[in-house]
Amino acid sequence: MVNLMRFKIWYFVFSLLIILPGLYYLLTSGLRLGIDFTGGVLLEYKFEKNININELKQTFIQDGVEVGQISSAGSNIYIIRTKPLEQDKINKIKTDLNNNFGKVEERRVENVGPVIGKELSQKALIAIFLASLMIVLYIAYSFRRIPKPASSWRFGIAAVVALIHDVLVVVGAFAILGKFINVEVDTLFITALLTIIGFSVHDTIVVFDRIRENLLKNIGKKFIDVANLSVIQTLGRSLNTTLTVVFVLIALLLFGGETIKWFVVALLAGIISGTYSSIFNATALLVWWEEKLGH
Repeated sequence: MVNLMRFKIWYFVFSLLIILPGLYYLLTSGLRLGIDFTGGVLLEYKFEKNININELKQTFIQDGVEVGQISSAGSNIYIIRTKPLEQDKINKIKTDLNNNFGKVEERRVENVGPVIGKELSQKALIAIFLASLMIVLYIAYSFRRIPKPASSWRFGIAAVVALIHDVLVVVGAFAILGKFINVEVDTLFITALLTIIGFSVHDTIVVFDRIRENLLKNIGKKFIDVANLSVIQTLGRSLNTTLTVVFVLIALLLFGGETIKWFVVALLAGIISGTYSSIFNATALLVWWEEKLGH
């Protein structure tokens, strides 16, 4: 049987190599915030005929306007969210739309505030902190009967460390994308992060639950051997689950359109990271911790 846990230090090194570049750009440049964070203008137009959304977006880009989102609102009606605009710029956009697509009816022009304000952002961080605390408490309670010297508290903390790992991977990746190709984060990015957190914890608990079962069946065996056995037993299930999700996300990335492109990219990065961290970071951290402090 392959001893995966003997490479635990290398798993930690690999994770650091992935996280550190993103963390550097996150601290130096930050995330490029979209309209949902900064506010902007909401424009609604009705066209005489059906048009291509990418061509519509290109018209705005040629006018030097940053477009956050374009969505259909009915028959040949489109709603466009942009960064704040002066009235002269709005008038020029309408003129260009008329020239490119025929007669255009301007149905609505509204200045909109940020969807995600400072207070909501703070509440989101508090919610994530409380959720992490509850995860630690829940896992510690559920794993309370594992044989000593293993500690149920370490299981909970290791699960949260894996969760933080996955969030840092995705946030760091988008800090890099924002720096070099101007990718912005919006409400869909927050949705992706919350989804990744749920997936990460779920996948970690699957591995940890098998470790708990094997600890009870193999009392007296070294923790590293039990953990290694558990990882090998759950490896196939974890990979199969991840691959089914990845295939769906790749299909969405190829055929889902521009509006959800970066949402899907965030999910892809987080799901893959979550599978890796559950198997190789959370479990490896447990093994290292038990070896150093378990006795």
